[in-house]
Amino acid sequence: MRKKINIFRKYNCNKKLYNLAKKNSGFTLIELLVAMILATLVITPLLGFMINILDTDRKEQAKVNSEQEVQTAVDYIAQDLQQAIYIYDAEGIKAIKAQLPYKSDKDKVPVLVFWTRTLEKEAINIKVDKDSVGSNDTFVYSLVAYYLIQGTNNDNTWSNQFRIARFELKDGIRNLEDRYDNNGNVKYIKEPDDGFALFKLNDPKVKGTLEQKMNKWEKGSKPYKLNNIATLVDYIDASQISTANKKELSPDCSTVFDIDNQKAKVPSSSNTILDNGSFYACVDVDRVSAKIFIRGNAYARLNDKNNSFDKSRQTFFPTASIQINGKGLIRLSN
Repeated sequence: MRKKINIFRKYNCNKKLYNLAKKNSGFTLIELLVAMILATLVITPLLGFMINILDTDRKEQAKVNSEQEVQTAVDYIAQDLQQAIYIYDAEGIKAIKAQLPYKSDKDKVPVLVFWTRTLEKEAINIKVDKDSVGSNDTFVYSLVAYYLIQGTNNDNTWSNQFRIARFELKDGIRNLEDRYDNNGNVKYIKEPDDGFALFKLNDPKVKGTLEQKMNKWEKGSKPYKLNNIATLVDYIDASQISTANKKELSPDCSTVFDIDNQKAKVPSSSNTILDNGSFYACVDVDRVSAKIFIRGNAYARLNDKNNSFDKSRQTFFPTASIQINGKGLIRLSN
């Protein structure tokens, strides 16, 4: 009897263990489907929210980068202009354009051109009784030109928007102890840049006002070395002016200086693509003063193709401007 009871107990115990194992062995198909639906309902909004946050962050970062670069470019040009002694207006640039680099290139337009005095530290050796006792700083004249350059889709370095580049021609350091050779040519301690020639204010062959004489400047005989040109900033807006955006994009110098005293308009080119107001200068020749305008395009960092200016995304086109008076001045001798 006891043996039968033990067998019955063992049978019941094994049956309970089997049912328990069977119950915990997995989920039914219905349970899996319900779980998947619930997971989809919860995860999909969260995933969309995360994607939206990442996209917003990407757009804001593009805006910040463009704003910083445009402002840095304006500040750099302003610092450069502080030592200006003469700034060409639109007519002046047109007059000397044939003497500047890229005179035939339609995709490169000189927008801001000026003469400045550049400091050369410890350039002149000081001698006493033929012994060197130190060195002095000196100033040399430089011609600086800022270009607006059109980008291409085939360029792996720069964007397909516009960029601003700086070109400088610098005079050499003259030998003050032995000024001229037997032929009357100036002697240099350091030779001037190839293509450099100083403006001629006292040449009797060049007559007229200061502005007329400066507009007759001619380059030197040596060809330019174009490795002197350096890109300052990229992603300058390439949007074209249309009826819809004319008010926002058109360059305007009318409110910068007095109309009667204003000699500068926007430098024009034979290529209307570059005349879009994204980089221009209003210049008062007599006061050696200029106001610089730059407009960037942050939207082009996000979209290579459909990135033209539109009022609905105006915040993606940061602008910066600054007015500078040159500290130097040149005058005609009486």
